[in-house]
Amino acid sequence: MTEELERTRPGHPSGDGEEKPGFRPYHHPAAGWGAARSVAEFVLREREPVAGTRAILRMNEDGGFDCPGCAWPDDLHGIHLDICENGVKHVTWEMTPRRVDRAFFATHTVTELEGWSDTALEREGRLTEPMRYDAASDRYVPVTWAEAFAIVGTHLRGLDDPNRASFYTSGRLGNEATFLYQLFVREFGTNNLPDCSNMCHEASGRALKASIGTGKGTTDLEDWQRADALFIFGVNAASNAPRMLTTLVDAHRRGVQIVHVNPIVEVAATRAIIPHDFARMATFRATPTSTLNLQPRIGGDMALLRGMAKVLLEWAETDPLAVDQEFLDHFTTGFDAYRALCEGTSWAEIERQSGLTRADVEGAARVYRESDRCIISWCLGLTQHEHGVDAIREIVNVLLLRGNLGRVGAGPAPVRGHSNVQGNRTCGIDHRPDPAFLDRLGQVCGIDPPREHGLDTVRTLEAMQSGDVTVFVGMGGNFALATPDTAYTYEALRRCALTVQVSTKLNRSHLVHGREALILPCIGRTEKDVQRTGLQTLTVEDSMSMVHASVGMRRPASPHLLSEPAIIAGMARATLPASATPWLDYVADYDRIRDTMAEVLEGFEDFNRRAREPRGFRIRQAARERIFRTPSERAEFSLAPLPDVVPPPGTLALATVRSHDQWNTTIYSDNDRYRGVTGLRTLVFMNRDDMRERGLAEFDRVHITSHARDGSTRSLRGYTALPYDIPRGSAVGYMPEMNELCPIGDYSTQSDQPVMKNVTVTIVKE
Repeated sequence: MTEELERTRPGHPSGDGEEKPGFRPYHHPAAGWGAARSVAEFVLREREPVAGTRAILRMNEDGGFDCPGCAWPDDLHGIHLDICENGVKHVTWEMTPRRVDRAFFATHTVTELEGWSDTALEREGRLTEPMRYDAASDRYVPVTWAEAFAIVGTHLRGLDDPNRASFYTSGRLGNEATFLYQLFVREFGTNNLPDCSNMCHEASGRALKASIGTGKGTTDLEDWQRADALFIFGVNAASNAPRMLTTLVDAHRRGVQIVHVNPIVEVAATRAIIPHDFARMATFRATPTSTLNLQPRIGGDMALLRGMAKVLLEWAETDPLAVDQEFLDHFTTGFDAYRALCEGTSWAEIERQSGLTRADVEGAARVYRESDRCIISWCLGLTQHEHGVDAIREIVNVLLLRGNLGRVGAGPAPVRGHSNVQGNRTCGIDHRPDPAFLDRLGQVCGIDPPREHGLDTVRTLEAMQSGDVTVFVGMGGNFALATPDTAYTYEALRRCALTVQVSTKLNRSHLVHGREALILPCIGRTEKDVQRTGLQTLTVEDSMSMVHASVGMRRPASPHLLSEPAIIAGMARATLPASATPWLDYVADYDRIRDTMAEVLEGFEDFNRRAREPRGFRIRQAARERIFRTPSERAEFSLAPLPDVVPPPGTLALATVRSHDQWNTTIYSDNDRYRGVTGLRTLVFMNRDDMRERGLAEFDRVHITSHARDGSTRSLRGYTALPYDIPRGSAVGYMPEMNELCPIGDYSTQSDQPVMKNVTVTIVKE
């Protein structure tokens, strides 16, 4: 099978058109005046200078709302202006005065809107009332909430098996809505609960669970402030977790060793000026954010880690403090076998697979050996690979060697990208639920939850294609663009009998729909959620297991919007008319939801009181106390062999990434300031020697073809080749455009995640 998808207009599909395509390396610090200027221009362009400024003063503050962007923890000391460029853009984008109302849909057919860019769709503004797709006119038409819920209920009740429906969750959903959503789905009778974690950090959860008995990292922000070495793998902090820059700057000023490991040296791994550091802003004084940068080939991180372990074990023969033997003896299992594995791995293989020299590896090992307290963090640069689970378990292996687990200033730290994606899992969104959780859910809520594992994201798409899933409900996000293999995804969605999208703004997923389709608009994180008992508070969990409150500040964009809990309850009541669950009482008072959550969820005891404490509370983790809930009741070394990540001759390993002026599938413009790109998204960054070998010069148009495991190919034409400082054999381009190259069948056999950071491609000049 060959799929040819042509993209020929510069900047497509965002089509912002504000600047001509250009490329000039960026040599300025991260954040600083570049971020301040970008924010000011964005807020003015979105016509929200007053409201945008007010939002800045309330975001991530006690009594205010949690930033709907990344999941980096709030500052421990409650500093004001604990914000970032992308957070302000995200909030301003939500607060836009523009509206997508019934008049808009009456003017534009779905077929017409399909030709619009994704930026243009979202820039039209906030959705204002529920809409139903009318096939006869090819338009969305107004529908009442009661009618919309009835349509959902009729379709779901009409299924011969609850497993023929699938219920997707984006990380934007608060904890209370998350809990209600999974309760509704499980009372309905299925565990088909795919979520965005299936595409980002599924590997992290499975790896940590296998190694130390918990699916989360063990560090908190205080640990980051007490560590004396930080290793950061596959993270572009300036774009994906910008508030992390504050932590890195503070760490460097304390003399902490900071090692960034990434095929590309991103700006966040060089230096930064924190905007709320007014003295340094005024004097243009930047602070370094790294002491060492290593650039392995795409997928070479595990070989680097194995090499570091090999060096430590060699040093331990003459240096008894190179490893923590007492910790290894008391708290781990499998060490002797792991030592033999390291000894049997040759330096030639480590260098070949990592793309680094032995001296590079020894330098990293030396930093680790000389530190007393070390944190190793990572993001999608490690997870979205076939061997993502093995690579993360290798991180734990290295931490175990020196006892860097269960003590202050040390541990594993996955950097989650979306505001409440970790909270979604904590509160029950999991297609492979823990039996003990189901036992408590059934006992407390009076339901009989299904025990069979459900469908994840990839298998939901496959089931849509085969006709086994005919109803799809998307709770937030932009499923059609976030998923791999765009053509396959579109066809799968269009095979559904009903698609339901709960959203704040118009996006591609509303245009790629089933035979029947509903758009159900909800209030945003910045907006007041007023129910029968008054103004409601919701909670979120950050990437370091801190749970805290969030309260909206603005009047909703339309009087016809409902909260996410109210929408979930409406669908549940229409689908389960005999349900004994007090759906209306839950919606009237979110305290009642939290009271139930406190009985069901481990670590949420006394939830209502603790959620209202300043900065919230941290969920207890046994592994943080060196209690390991593994079969051996010890931390377990992984014994995985090194994978072969060297691309076949003539091919490159392609990683899909976000640009800086982008948040997940939301593209604010065609610019990527930190990589020096303006007015262009249909591009591929390549090593200069790889370009020369293919007869390519800067700005040459290229034809990119991906090669799937099953032999099929997918192609993109009209892309622009740009030279970049990246290892040979590696290439990088933007998602979601390049999702078209990611085959649906190429998912990790370890985590079931789509392999979106290691796509085998050929690139030729057009």
